[in-house]
Amino acid sequence: MPDKPFNRPIRVLVAKVGLDGHDRGARIIATTLRDAGMEVIYTGLRQTPEMVVNTALQEDVDAIGISILSGAHMTVFPRILALIKEKGMDDVLITGGGIIPPADMAQLQQMGVGQLFPPGTHTADIVKYITDWVHQNRNF
Repeated sequence: MPDKPFNRPIRVLVAKVGLDGHDRGARIIATTLRDAGMEVIYTGLRQTPEMVVNTALQEDVDAIGISILSGAHMTVFPRILALIKEKGMDDVLITGGGIIPPADMAQLQQMGVGQLFPPGTHTADIVKYITDWVHQNRNF
């Protein structure tokens, strides 16, 4: 826990990148995070990594959650990481979930992506992870 309390709610951007048109899980996560007291910016479907990072920068988010079911995770997450680094946003959590094989999850985490959540994860675990990470890594 930080020494001082936050002076604003945790801000999370939830995005669907690429041509994946299934956003039910992303909308459930966005609602869950909002109900947990976070400010949530949901970008909707068919975003590019550039659009996601630019919105995250404009909205001053603490975390970006990417929902991906299309199999493009090994392209999308590295591109978002590169853009985040380019914009000097190294203190923003990159997390997400969807259909991502465990070996790819491990490789993405070695690159700098935070914990990734497969289908069936309890939403309380996602809330706790984001909350704990932000409290430990962001200075308000």
